[in-house]
Amino acid sequence: MDRNKNISKAQDGNIEWDIVVIGGGASGLGIALDGLSRGLSVLLLEKHDFAKGTSSRSTKLLHGGVRYLAQGDVQLVLEALRERGRIMKNAPHVSRRQAFIIPLYSLWGQIKYGLGLKIYDLMAGKLRIGRSTLLSRKATLEQLPNVNPKGLKGGVKYYDGQFDDARLAINVAQTCDEMGGCLLNYASVSALLKDADGQVTGCRATDELSGQPFEVRGKAIVNATGVFADQVLRMDQPSARKSIVPSQGIHLTLDLSFLGGQQALMIPQTSDGRVLFGIPWHGQLIVGTTDTLVEQPSLEPEALEKEIRFILDTCAQYLVRPPKRSDVKAVFAGLRPLAAPKAEGASTKEISRSHKITLSESGLFSLIGGKWTTFRQMGEDTIDRIIQERGWNGAAGSQSASRAIHGHTTGDGRVPDGHWAVYGSDAAQIKALSKALQDGAQLLAHGYPYTKAEVVWMARHEMAMRVEDVLARRTRLLFLDAAAALSAAPKVARWLAEEQGQGPVWEEQEVLSFAQTAAAYQLNGRGKTS
Repeated sequence: MDRNKNISKAQDGNIEWDIVVIGGGASGLGIALDGLSRGLSVLLLEKHDFAKGTSSRSTKLLHGGVRYLAQGDVQLVLEALRERGRIMKNAPHVSRRQAFIIPLYSLWGQIKYGLGLKIYDLMAGKLRIGRSTLLSRKATLEQLPNVNPKGLKGGVKYYDGQFDDARLAINVAQTCDEMGGCLLNYASVSALLKDADGQVTGCRATDELSGQPFEVRGKAIVNATGVFADQVLRMDQPSARKSIVPSQGIHLTLDLSFLGGQQALMIPQTSDGRVLFGIPWHGQLIVGTTDTLVEQPSLEPEALEKEIRFILDTCAQYLVRPPKRSDVKAVFAGLRPLAAPKAEGASTKEISRSHKITLSESGLFSLIGGKWTTFRQMGEDTIDRIIQERGWNGAAGSQSASRAIHGHTTGDGRVPDGHWAVYGSDAAQIKALSKALQDGAQLLAHGYPYTKAEVVWMARHEMAMRVEDVLARRTRLLFLDAAAALSAAPKVARWLAEEQGQGPVWEEQEVLSFAQTAAAYQLNGRGKTS
């Protein structure tokens, strides 16, 4: 992806796009992917970086949702299981099968979850990725050696999908670029443009890196800004009803030794009625999540002290070696863009993760709610609605379900080993770049495999413009070890400055900016918020 080329194209006032998407997270990227698969022209504008918000802060699961099955939301589970299979087929380099074990401490639990997961298997149909099985007490302890043995009756093992959320977002953006789309990060929308009849015809935008304002025109404008959807809705209609109920979920990153194996832990019912996962991810253990109602969405939500205590206390009940605050390598918080229910006072954990598409009187389309696993289906549904409302009778059908995502391995279908896996078919070129660059194999941080060559590749081909883009979303170092990411920031700033022709002042500002962001990802030394 070439941002300079794309910004020039976006600023061409002679172009009227078929689709203009506001928002570069999972929702916006799914819309762009599906629109391009039908031969439509698509411009996507993201105020910050791709997947900057919620879309980089998930539990890293591609799943139908066992909890949604328990709530009776069968349609959502069927849809998500189908889409899980499609993502794992189309993007095998950033997704994989993961075994989960539910430790059970009662006979009723064995019956309840054993039967429920058999139904879950059947619902996946031909896209099932593994068969659930009941485990004896001995087998459960062999596969989860650090789980609390006191009162343990046995367990249930089942399979679901795991992925790298931000890497998938970057790869989808690359795929859209290859399909002829024009995608921009750091391009904010400040106003909607309307004709004499009050119909939306475009947007007023700003290139956040240069400060240059510009206007774009489109036949259909789509608001896909997740938890910030209401801000765009109020650009259209200041009195617009609230459409989003943001719910915060946090995760802690720990050393994988706390789990003691490669099987993931699933605690089916915590004290707040949710499920809690402990998942091996990039060599560490991700534990979460929580469900806390948030009044106002923020770009960098911070974990509350009560959420941190909840996860640590729950881990203490189920793990032989309870983790302490000092063991936490990183903490990250994300906001779920839950569609606001019609009934007041509904609990956030009871609000469906299904998505909905709205159309305002001015012709603004908005995609509200949804979840990462169903991002492609959300995009298809949105484009279907646009075609229907606009009367584009000759438009082609969706082809996104079978579209291989950038990095998809070809030939023998093998995925590169180790941390190179997420680059897929790009891995060989990055390794060659490592040999060609001076100090190309220099590591970003001690104990982690990321190198200078990867940073240069990200700057040249993945539209990484800032230090945070590299350390948070293209490598995942900030989410894996915040202190290590902080130590790597000066190197990354220097290498990015060389690629972009920036000077020492820019480097200093970038390091300072990243340090301010990274502070919220560290528990040690940070202030406590109730």
